Amino acid sequence: MKKGVYGILKARFLVDEDATKNWRFIVFLIFLAILMIANSNHFEQKIFRITELTNQVKELRSEFVDDRSELMKLKMESTVSATMEERNIHSSPVPPKKITIKKPVEKSFLKKLWQ
Repeated sequence: MKKGVYGILKARFLVDEDATKNWRFIVFLIFLAILMIANSNHFEQKIFRITELTNQVKELRSEFVDDRSELMKLKMESTVSATMEERNIHSSPVPPKKITIKKPVEKSFLKKLWQ
């Protein structure tokens, strides 16, 4: 046990006769470590982008709600009448009447023939 730990500390497994197997494995482990670091970095960038877009959606939604409520206030009859009074346009005391136009009924082909 003492010789094995001492050999690892002196890194004899890297310079022995069968060291090529060990070097291949070490290079493979280094390649996997680099791949994992790159993958986690890419994943973190995506998470930051998702967070940024989520915040942007929340801001746009709140802006939409504010604009919609302002539009509803502007469309109210009291707001419109107050704006028109500033321009000296007053509402009529007589309520409007609905005008309906009746379409003449088209006669069928046979009725046109018998006339």
